[in-house]
Amino acid sequence: MTDTTPKRAIITGITGQDGSYLAELLLDKGYEVHGLIRRSSTFNTDRIDHIYEDAHNPHPHLFLHYSDLTDGSRLVTLLADIRPDEVYNLAAQSHVRVSFDEPEYTGDVTGLGTIRLLEAIRAVGLDTRFYQASSSEMFGATPPPQNEETPFYPRSPYGVAKLYSYWITRNYREAYGIFATNGILFNHESPRRGETFVTRKITRAVARIAAGVQSELFMGNLDAVRDWGYAPEYVEAMWRMLQHDEPTDFVVATNTAYTVKDFLQFSFERAGLDWQKHVRFDERYLRPTEVDALIGDPSKASDLLGWTPKVLTPRLAQIMVDADMRALELSGEHYVDTVQSA
Repeated sequence: MTDTTPKRAIITGITGQDGSYLAELLLDKGYEVHGLIRRSSTFNTDRIDHIYEDAHNPHPHLFLHYSDLTDGSRLVTLLADIRPDEVYNLAAQSHVRVSFDEPEYTGDVTGLGTIRLLEAIRAVGLDTRFYQASSSEMFGATPPPQNEETPFYPRSPYGVAKLYSYWITRNYREAYGIFATNGILFNHESPRRGETFVTRKITRAVARIAAGVQSELFMGNLDAVRDWGYAPEYVEAMWRMLQHDEPTDFVVATNTAYTVKDFLQFSFERAGLDWQKHVRFDERYLRPTEVDALIGDPSKASDLLGWTPKVLTPRLAQIMVDADMRALELSGEHYVDTVQSA
C-alpha cells in the first residue's frame, strides 16, 4: 500500500444501526469501505442509502457484497478478493428477546458466524485487524459496575452466543497472532435503532401518541437498569480500538444508570406527555431470564484510547423523540377523528 492508497475496510452488518454510522465515519476518514449484506427479495439499505454511490461511478468508495455469516466459503472468497486492512464484525441476530424464540439461529449467526470469519482471515493469510462486536449482555447476572475483568454470566441465548464470539476472538489472537479486539459495548441507541428495540419502540410511540396516531404503548419490565449511550460516539470507539498499538479488549459505556421507566419519562416529557397515562403492561414482553442491571466502567477506553462519551440518556431520549416526530411529519401520517368524520 502506498501513502496515496486508501485503507480498505470490511463491515459485516453494514445496514444496521452501528454499521451505517461506522461506514459514515470510515468514509469521512478516506477509507474504501466494503459492506456485506444478506440477499433478500426486498431492499434493506435505508440506513446507508444516503452514502451509497452508483457502481458506475469511476471512483466509488463504498461497495456492497452479498454474503452471510453462515456461509464460510463465501467469506473466504470475499476476503481473498478484497484483502481488507480492517474487518469489523457487527452482523448478528442482535435482539435479546427474539433470541429466546430463535436460539439455534442466534447461536449459528451470532456465535459461529464469528469463527467462520476468523477462519476465513486465517485461511487467506491476511495481515488485517479484526474488531468483534461483543456485548454487555455477556455480563448478565453479574452485579455492576462491570469492566474488562468482571466475570461473565449471560442470561439469554444472545448473551451466550456473544460470549462464544468473545472467547474465540481472544483465542485466535493468542493462538495465531491475529490483531483481534473485542469491543464490549453497553447499550447504545440512536434514531436509526430498529423499531422493535425498547428505546426506539418508546420514542416512536411517543411521536405517534403526540400526533394522535396511537393512544397506548405496551411494555414489559420497567425496572431494568441500563447504561445507554449514543451510537455515533460508540463507532468512534470501535475505530480507535483498531488504531491502538496492541490488540486488547475494551468496555465502551457511559458509567451511568437509568431504568426503562426513566427512559419512558424522559421521552414522554419531551413531547409534553405523561407516560403513566399511556403505558400498559404486557407480560409477553418479559424475558424468561432477566438481566437486572448493566452499568459499564469505560476507564480503560478513556485511558488508552482517549475516548469519553458526551451524550447521556436524558439527551439521548430527546434526540430520538425529536427524530421520530420529524419522521412522522414527513411521512404525512395524521390522526383522523372517526367520530367527527362519521
